[in-house]
Amino acid sequence: MTYRKKLIEVALPLEAINMESAREKSIRHGHPSTLHLWWSRKPTATARAVLWASLVDDPSSWPEKFPTPEAQTQERQRLFDILARIVVDTDNKGKQKQVVRGLVSWDDIKDPQVIQGAQREIARCLAWGRGEKPPTTAEAVRDYIAQYAPPAYDPFAGGGSIPLEAQRLGLEAHASDLNPVAVLINKGLIEIPPKFANLPPVNGDDRKRTRLESWHGAQGLAADVRYYGTWMREAAFNRIGDLYPPVELGNGEKATVIAWLWVRTVTCPNPACGCQMPLTSKFHLSTKKGKEAWVEYAINRETSPPQVDFVVKTEEGKPREGTVNRKGAVCLACGDSVKLDYVRSEGREKRMGAQLMAIVAEGKNGRIYLPPTKQQENIAFSAQPTWQPDTELVNNSRHMTPVIYGMTKYADLFTSRQLVALTTFSDLVGEAKDKAFQNALAVGLSDDDIPLYKGGNGARAYSEAIAIYLAFALDKSADYWSNICSWHSGRDTIRNTFGRQAIPMIWDFAEANPMSEGTGNFNGAIDWVIKVIENHDNVNVAAHVFQQDAQVSHKNDDIPKIISTDPPYYDAVPYADLSDFFYTWLRQSLGAIYPDICSTLLVPKANEMVADNFRHGSKPKAKEFFESGLIKVFHRLYKLNHHDYPLTVYYALKQTETDDKDKVASTGWETILEGLMQANFSIGGTWPLRTELSNRMRGQASNALASSILLVCRPRGENAPKTTRRQFLKEIKRDLPQALKTLQQGNIAPVDLAQASIGPGMAVYSKYSAVLESDGSQLTVRSALQLINQLLDEYLSDQEGEFDSDTRWALTWFQQYQYNPAPYGEAETLSKAKNISIEGLETGGILTAKAGKVRLLKREEFPQDWTPTKEARLPHWRLAQNLIQRLLEKGEMGAAELLSKLKQQETEVEIVRDLAYRLYNLCDRKGWSSEAIAYNSLVVSWPEITRLSSEYAAKPTQGQLFNN
Repeated sequence: MTYRKKLIEVALPLEAINMESAREKSIRHGHPSTLHLWWSRKPTATARAVLWASLVDDPSSWPEKFPTPEAQTQERQRLFDILARIVVDTDNKGKQKQVVRGLVSWDDIKDPQVIQGAQREIARCLAWGRGEKPPTTAEAVRDYIAQYAPPAYDPFAGGGSIPLEAQRLGLEAHASDLNPVAVLINKGLIEIPPKFANLPPVNGDDRKRTRLESWHGAQGLAADVRYYGTWMREAAFNRIGDLYPPVELGNGEKATVIAWLWVRTVTCPNPACGCQMPLTSKFHLSTKKGKEAWVEYAINRETSPPQVDFVVKTEEGKPREGTVNRKGAVCLACGDSVKLDYVRSEGREKRMGAQLMAIVAEGKNGRIYLPPTKQQENIAFSAQPTWQPDTELVNNSRHMTPVIYGMTKYADLFTSRQLVALTTFSDLVGEAKDKAFQNALAVGLSDDDIPLYKGGNGARAYSEAIAIYLAFALDKSADYWSNICSWHSGRDTIRNTFGRQAIPMIWDFAEANPMSEGTGNFNGAIDWVIKVIENHDNVNVAAHVFQQDAQVSHKNDDIPKIISTDPPYYDAVPYADLSDFFYTWLRQSLGAIYPDICSTLLVPKANEMVADNFRHGSKPKAKEFFESGLIKVFHRLYKLNHHDYPLTVYYALKQTETDDKDKVASTGWETILEGLMQANFSIGGTWPLRTELSNRMRGQASNALASSILLVCRPRGENAPKTTRRQFLKEIKRDLPQALKTLQQGNIAPVDLAQASIGPGMAVYSKYSAVLESDGSQLTVRSALQLINQLLDEYLSDQEGEFDSDTRWALTWFQQYQYNPAPYGEAETLSKAKNISIEGLETGGILTAKAGKVRLLKREEFPQDWTPTKEARLPHWRLAQNLIQRLLEKGEMGAAELLSKLKQQETEVEIVRDLAYRLYNLCDRKGWSSEAIAYNSLVVSWPEITRLSSEYAAKPTQGQLFNN
């Protein structure tokens, strides 16, 4: 099968793409990701880059136009400059920083010229392929793409990044997902705005301005969402505002409450006590410097049983430790320790209560912390919801910890007052829709009575569209209105329910005030939603979103498509289980608008493509389900994929499994690769794309991947040959080292290196119809992965030859003893083998030797103000550890300052980075997670450290090291 190679199959400006993708994760207002929460959503910069590079031909595909390697390189660089380029910007104060420009830049895509330039390249390639002259004007380019480019399709659309970016590039976007929450998000993101493009608002207030200004794109729709959202908040306040009273201050004034801080309680099992035990993980309220606040308690023994009262302290002092942790709880009244089993049993018997611990209010100069009052507590307890979601939480403690404490229904995740607020606002979504419908009729929209789900675009459909976004705002509110929300004492704000991909048990929870101006207020949720709608500028391109099992054929499958997708990562994220939290309220608000999508009581789970051991009864059954399903998906995509374009598949799963011979592989990776090859795809290229947020809660304390590995696939030739294991090994030994070196030079995070190395190895494996063992049996994907990992270990071990003798000794010693002391004799034996001495190693500053014991120095034992001297013995080990010490204590600036003083040759400095790769690999294999994270951090920060060090080096300093 012949085809023209696309840019993504040859080269990418990877550093710039990854830099912008990492930055994008911190962009908030107006970004598509803020329309509605979704887990593991891909950055739009990544999706945009992958799609564009999959559509644009590599210059080598046109030798008649670019006949020489130099001409091809020059043209490729031109394309890189369109896609992503790193430049240095200088602000008004003269401070310089690196920024990304081009198509991947979130800032630049707001410029129509940038999008038009990218679309012009797509149209040019289409025209060249058809033997026609490329269009030139922006309108002609858009029309040409609409006529001749294939639709783009993502069968696991999730949060919608991929179809949204396909639409932005001018392609008709198709998106499907089995999950109704994902389907609704995609409809709100790409399908609904084009239906009502350039339509002025229908509400009376904004309608008055129509003569004075025009409404472009989805601005009119956004204005209506704001208007009816504001009306909802006012109506809700009139109905339930008495449940959210202000708090009285000591001076007779009143303040608006931002949050009520609660602790859960159970009865102390000590018969002589019987106190309602407060269960809290902490007593501090604010840890901000100069604004510290915490809770102290007092035991009122005049009552029977004794009662715990809380007071708020703001002067100097230190709060006590919390009363509950993973080991158990302690009663403040009697001091008895209580096992968690007792707490769980009390919860299961519905005997777990709550007590108000503190109140956070809005003062004149910021947050103020106040003690609880009986009045405030009683008002909260007086709330009586008229409806509540009695659907069951999934009984899987891996992701749903509250279940083991008796919180088995979704209603249990909310206080009574929160349920009243949620049901009130949910009812108001419908009422707002009815008001919008009447206003739409009044301004002349069609009274065709065709609903939105049947393709309508008249008054009824428009009012239903408004309701969709109002329901999204309610879902955003629900994320902050549950009793799983906690108080962030470092930022003085509420942390939402989904701080990570799970619903955890929270002992001390924060209840937001929907009527305030603080975090979690309803107007704020509306504001987030409308900023996304206002930014929607793809209104000239149609989109089609449908609920669909990716394994099953669809009526649109007869149209070839360009496919880019981000399938579930084996068992990493239980999307359906988590989505029930939001679906409960979406179904309540939108069930009549999308009766087909909201037809099930909960999110469908039986056919969800996740290897859930709990759901399927066992690990083997879960593996079989996921594997067979993924094979069906890839067989479908093979038939559906437009063969002029590569299939691109994102995958981000760490290899963590070892067999009894310590060979590393991964069931998740094995499954996806097996599925691709059984569907007759070969892997033509892989790219490590930085798609995961490094500061997310899970990533901060684990070796979670920072990157997705993008697999670029083409149909394998029907006559692909077979080969032997010996030939396979010969080829990967030839190709893999250079590929790994290129990855390291591109500064791939050590945590991602093993995953990225799969690509070059499996590219060799997948080009053959079979790789045969000596007995004629087929070499399995798992065995191939194990061989690739062995070669990775060998490659990193071979790099030890670059290290100095002190460092090679330290590596061997560290591998055996880490930072623990060991006999002097063993250290001396090892030093003789390395032709060095223990005294020399002490001089090098990497160990201490005394009392017959030798121990590597820990980083925290190094002097904080250490500066190398010209005569110093500087092992690579010492340099690496000192750089990490500075990075952890003083950040990238501190590490850069030290690096600038080293003045080593560039190759010597790079060796320090290679050492970090080797140490990460060693620690990862040993399971030393916290140590591994340190080395990963150094490599991830390396580009910025080296850039800043160059700035330091350019500044004249006294006593510069190694002056010539």
